[in-house]
Amino acid sequence: MTDTAFAADATINGHIAGWLRDLGAVRRLAANTLEAYQRDLGAFLGFLSGHTGGPVSLATLRDMRGADIRAYFSARRADDLQSRSLARALSAIKSFFRYLEREGVMATEALNVIRTPKAKKSLPKPLTVLEARAAIDTTAEMEDRPWVAARDMAVLSLCYGAGLRISEALAVTRADLDTNVLRVTGKGGKTRMVPLIDAVRQSIEAYLKLCPFALTPTQPLFRGVKGGTLSPRLIQLHVVQLRSALGLPPSATPHALRHSFATHLLGRGGDLRAIQELLGHASLSTTQIYTAVDTDRLLQSYRAAHPRG
Repeated sequence: MTDTAFAADATINGHIAGWLRDLGAVRRLAANTLEAYQRDLGAFLGFLSGHTGGPVSLATLRDMRGADIRAYFSARRADDLQSRSLARALSAIKSFFRYLEREGVMATEALNVIRTPKAKKSLPKPLTVLEARAAIDTTAEMEDRPWVAARDMAVLSLCYGAGLRISEALAVTRADLDTNVLRVTGKGGKTRMVPLIDAVRQSIEAYLKLCPFALTPTQPLFRGVKGGTLSPRLIQLHVVQLRSALGLPPSATPHALRHSFATHLLGRGGDLRAIQELLGHASLSTTQIYTAVDTDRLLQSYRAAHPRG
């Protein structure tokens, strides 16, 4: 771990040790996270030490102002540190000062004026229509056991044909199924109704006919080879095999099929609010990211096709 001894006096280093013990024993943070937090705090104290001309003490921290913290983050930005890393650094610094306050050592208002840097949202990476169809159709050719092939095909069909998260697809029960509609339990236990297109409904029916296990109405439909609830890891590994077989990009995952569902609907003129409902997004702003994806794809096609592109 990062040594802060040269940046801070013995008292501060003692408090750092107590803070790290608290994070590990009480909050049970992983070792890698603890190391990152100490490294982030060490970098901040090193900056303060250079800023004030000596080892950081409690007096240094009490005299700290918002301008000092802004100067630190400006320096880190100048070093090309990304917003996500800056946000983690601020989280570590705030955590240390909250610890000092809980322990009755000191309190500071300086951090209250610092906003968490906003990380740039990365755009989803959907598959093309042909790639998505190939991924589902090829599933049947990669498994010798017909019922397992039908199971995997049905799960991926739910991700692409109904826009389900992998966790939502694996939680579907017989009781959730209607002739043309599926009840989906999403994040926060919220339920939504999703129409089942023929291809998805038929893939589920094909699996149910071949499944060797008796399923009660409230049990998850999709079972492992020993009859237990199917692990999402098995579907993820299957998609890794599909990537290799079909030459798909590394971004091709079960979740990418959900992205593809939304992007392809939008590209065919789907209403954004309807897509929001189908995906189970609480906020329309979450769904609006797909408008950026669709625009980006349109521009790529335009540049590739236009004579002056």
